[in-house]
Amino acid sequence: MNRRHSWLLVTALTLTGFSMRTAVTSVGAVLDDIQNDLNVSSGIAGLITTLPVVCFAGLGAVTPRLGRRIGAHRLLAVGLVVSTLGLALRPIGANVGWFALGSLLALSGGAVSNVLLPSLVKEHFPDRIGAMTALYTTALAVGTTAAAGLTVPIGHVTGGGWRAGLASWAVWTLLAVVPWLPTTRRDASAPPDPAAAIPLARLFRSRTAWALTVFFAMQSWQAYISFGWFARFLDDHGISSGTAGAMLAVLAGTAIPVSLVAPRVAPERLRFVIGALGSCYLVAYVGMSVAPVGGAWVWMALVGVGSGMFPIALTLIGLRSRTAATTAALSAFAQAIGYVVAGCGPVLFGALFGATGSWALPMAVLFAALAITLVAAWPSTADRYVDDELAPSSA
Repeated sequence: MNRRHSWLLVTALTLTGFSMRTAVTSVGAVLDDIQNDLNVSSGIAGLITTLPVVCFAGLGAVTPRLGRRIGAHRLLAVGLVVSTLGLALRPIGANVGWFALGSLLALSGGAVSNVLLPSLVKEHFPDRIGAMTALYTTALAVGTTAAAGLTVPIGHVTGGGWRAGLASWAVWTLLAVVPWLPTTRRDASAPPDPAAAIPLARLFRSRTAWALTVFFAMQSWQAYISFGWFARFLDDHGISSGTAGAMLAVLAGTAIPVSLVAPRVAPERLRFVIGALGSCYLVAYVGMSVAPVGGAWVWMALVGVGSGMFPIALTLIGLRSRTAATTAALSAFAQAIGYVVAGCGPVLFGALFGATGSWALPMAVLFAALAITLVAAWPSTADRYVDDELAPSSA
């Protein structure tokens, strides 16, 4: 790969990573305004917040097949264009149906990117999987934080309110399309080999694929609960909503430097790193249980550090596969199942709190999720490949 092509891909990964979650976190920042303007009930608002899970799981599952049919680079570019249209169009509607449809379009780029970026990193940077994963996951963390914190100010500055704030993020997905366009020629010159395709059903008999799926699902489970319920947890313990929001910003911000460093660690040391990140989670959960107010800033920062397991999970998808085709299939398998499981986390957490009126059982769910995450991390970091487990001799 020449230097110009390499820098083009680095730019593409960075811009795509930045835009992968802006369609999600920008909505949370203005959800109350959306409810008021569109006359949306709390129940429907709750359904809107579950659209990312549905889209990431559903579209993610069919992404490898679509990628083989039209080419991975072309599919990613198309997904980003569709996402741009969704981001630009969903705020202009006057009813929740239009907003929901626009949201599905807006989320398509993130859903496709979730699955394709690990395989494209494997294809273009097979010897720099950790570094390139760190690049786009750090950009993802920055974009996630920016969309949550800047959507409201952008709406105020432009005078367009929440509609302008949401639409502004279409600029970034449109920019992300540009560096991918020259790479689409690769799909025409080197079409995928149908014989190399791996149906997702085959991965059901891979121990490593299942271990990585559980690891991905349970670390995402904890992340979804933290962003969905920790503000309520802090508010319930007497912390003002403004301060709670600032604490969640610290949580998200702390994840940025961790995302930059964690995936770069040598593969043989990943177990140690995951153990260290798990210890941060454990200290935070214990602290939230016994001293939720006194050390709240510290607990939120530690949860942010612990969330560094997410970029490690994406790195492992590339490390546990020998080819880009296997990486794409493993990525779709782990994320399609993982996001569905993770989406159940906030529901169970909230149901237990509603049923008991106490935070004891919900916190127990977090402790259990952490334990399962650490157990699944052991086989996920073993030096073996999904390809070998799918070979006829291993069957």
